[in-house]
Amino acid sequence: MKAWFARRYLDLLGSIYIYNEHRGYTALDRVLEAVRAKHPEATELIAAVEKHRADERKHYTMFKRWFELRGTMPIALDRMFGHIDRFIEITFGCTIDSLDTQAIIASDDLFERLCRVVSLTEKRGLKQVEILLDHPMVKQDKALHRIFEIVHVDEPDHFLPYDKWLAENARRMPNAWERGIDRLIHSELLFIKLPLLFLWFRAPRLTEWRDAGESNPRPTPRSLATA
Repeated sequence: MKAWFARRYLDLLGSIYIYNEHRGYTALDRVLEAVRAKHPEATELIAAVEKHRADERKHYTMFKRWFELRGTMPIALDRMFGHIDRFIEITFGCTIDSLDTQAIIASDDLFERLCRVVSLTEKRGLKQVEILLDHPMVKQDKALHRIFEIVHVDEPDHFLPYDKWLAENARRMPNAWERGIDRLIHSELLFIKLPLLFLWFRAPRLTEWRDAGESNPRPTPRSLATA
């Protein structure tokens, strides 16, 4: 029973993370488009967002390889399990796919808001990874623990560039309302969605990988293959 519970928990955990990593790097394409158009001279920021995007893609491929080694596909989750999805929906009033990139490019206020959302999302990710690194069930799975170690190393680079842009352009940092949204989204997942998903034994699984239709998918990092 204990072994089943641990396997079920890690299955759900991996499914949530692989969805969010894929959503992360595909959503960052919107951020990159906005940054390149709005601040073409900000080569440091552009390089930082490009690295952020590459890291999210790398994390996705590591989780993908983890599932492959387990011989199963992730549970087919949707945007209700995505932190950045929910944050965008609440703060912008639309889904990521409906986000008007041209409006963000034209508005300093919207671009500023987007930077705060990305920063808060990544900071939440760092806090959660630090918790998971000490989780007994995660520690039992050496490959998964190694993935979270890599994510933990990468994560600070993902929010610092956005905070730096806000500071350098005299834009405000996240306020109490935005931090409250972040906590609400995390609490929804932890105390409502995850328990319900745990009990949904017939939840459908993906029939193909989320990056199947993408051009030039990158290979799986060797760091996991040898973990």
